[in-house]
Amino acid sequence: MKKSYCPIDTFINVIKGKRKGTIILHLFQGDKRYSELVKLLTDISERMLTKQLKELESDGLINRIVFPEVPPRVEYSLTEMGKKIHPILKGMYKGGILFEDSID
Repeated sequence: MKKSYCPIDTFINVIKGKRKGTIILHLFQGDKRYSELVKLLTDISERMLTKQLKELESDGLINRIVFPEVPPRVEYSLTEMGKKIHPILKGMYKGGILFEDSID
């Protein structure tokens, strides 16, 4: 995560990416296993999902927990920072609906 000239740009730079906002919204509903996220996000490849999860983890928005089992089980959850941005993303979701309604 890198500071930008404006805090709005910093925020957008962190959450921009293929479905990052959607990943955060899904995790706000509860911890998810990798396989659950794959099923929820059918419009992106597993490679892209893995990339986005790594970026969200490195930016401090999600936790990745690996359980020492065979086969390995991985769960993702929101950090406190991830939980704090939920209302902002929900507002962006509602704003997207307004724009979509004006497109039709």
